[in-house]
Amino acid sequence: MGPVSTTHLPAADPTRTARLRDALLTAAFTADGLLELLGAPAYAALARSETVPALRATRGDGPLETLVRLFLLQRPVAYGQAAAALPVEDCLADGWLVRDARDEGQVRASVDVRPYGGPDGEDWWIVSDLGCAVGGAGGIAQGAAGPAGVDRSELVLGVGGASTTLAGLTVRTPVSSALDLGTGSGIQALHAAQHAGRVTATDLNPRALHFARLTLALSGAPEADLRQGSLFEPVAGETFDLIVSNPPFVISPGARLTYRDGGMGGDDLCRTLVGQAADRLNDGGYCQLLANWQHVSGEDWRERLASWVPNGCDAWIVQREVQDVAQYAELWLRDAGDHRTTPEEYASRYDAWLEEFEARKTKGVGFGWITLRKTGSDRPSVITEEWPHPVEQPLGETVRAHFERQDFLRTHDDAALLAAHYRLADEVVQEQVGLPGAEDPEHVVLRQNRGMRRATKVDTVGAGFAGVCDGSLSAGRILDAIAQLIGEDPVLLRDRTPESVRMLVGQGFITPVTG
Repeated sequence: MGPVSTTHLPAADPTRTARLRDALLTAAFTADGLLELLGAPAYAALARSETVPALRATRGDGPLETLVRLFLLQRPVAYGQAAAALPVEDCLADGWLVRDARDEGQVRASVDVRPYGGPDGEDWWIVSDLGCAVGGAGGIAQGAAGPAGVDRSELVLGVGGASTTLAGLTVRTPVSSALDLGTGSGIQALHAAQHAGRVTATDLNPRALHFARLTLALSGAPEADLRQGSLFEPVAGETFDLIVSNPPFVISPGARLTYRDGGMGGDDLCRTLVGQAADRLNDGGYCQLLANWQHVSGEDWRERLASWVPNGCDAWIVQREVQDVAQYAELWLRDAGDHRTTPEEYASRYDAWLEEFEARKTKGVGFGWITLRKTGSDRPSVITEEWPHPVEQPLGETVRAHFERQDFLRTHDDAALLAAHYRLADEVVQEQVGLPGAEDPEHVVLRQNRGMRRATKVDTVGAGFAGVCDGSLSAGRILDAIAQLIGEDPVLLRDRTPESVRMLVGQGFITPVTG
């Protein structure tokens, strides 16, 4: 990437930025304030880049309506209205606002400032390029050139589904150091600043680093160590307790858009990031990222991704969605705004995507989550699974507990497994499935109502075992009691049950009781 100018982006003067933050709070320009003003339908429509409902809801002249029109709807407002809501001269001096070229009596926003609610009710703001808070480059209101003539390849996006998904997945235990790799507008760095003693944020795009600085400053978060460069190059020789990344994972023919196209062939960028992560992690540290991966003809995608995992790391890889190559190409062509070009140009670019996939024997593309934990174990737990079903966010605690259970299972053979005590996880229910009026159910299902919301079939012994787990008796003692009730040899029951116990522990239906 050649030199990229950041001279036309707002400055982050601490004193004036604090006054701007106070003004946003006073006007209730917050996530809760927006919901109250716009109502749920218009608020949801805004997240889909549909502005008409929000325009109808902001026809008043109060400070909150003014700020919504300025920063979210990108409409000019009269200088006097802006002055009633903001320290307008500060904003003009620092570049948050500019004079409207068509009417000197009006001002416009130079950037998108989007209210964002933190996990503990914090009022934060994410700063990004105009028209890029959601919907990708294709959602730019000003047209193909991008905001203020910025090259489309250098755009910086704001809040979207991927960024909030990753934030919800991240393990939030206190750590000494965290790395946000490919920070973009700084959303992950902002979250990490709440529980990490030191945050480093990197990006190939220097405009992104400037936006991340604005996001942190406007949200009142501690400054991060911002560094320009690709992948782990800016932090060579350093290690961290937590690495998070929403990388440019799109599998595309070329690197047109820095925010989404990694510039490597196929899914090599995500593979490289995963493979190099172990050298950048402290013992016990996590690396968590979103990724796309190819489904290659003749290969099992699970085995393919498991081969990415570096030695000494446990891994949990969850595939959330799979698209065929045509669906995938169409999605990202729309993201780039290519559907607005001439039919011939659109067809040519579409063909280039399909040519790329054919050359790589790619029949589909998976999307999901990859979490690594550095354990140093010579018997790593590497789990790859498909889970397209609804989950309960945030999942950070669920992720942490998953790896804790893998540590337990790795260190407990069958005898130790039966000697341990367990407790039924919260909000697990039992369902019996069978024909109406039948004396006995065809099968029994245990279902979680929290976290991953898994469901698994069990036999009557498994259901009875799980129901009795309250931490007071060992698994072996419970099985002996069940054997007596059903008239089965307790030795045989003990021999055939550890595999079921491992499954119930591994999937989080029962939890080992320690201490």
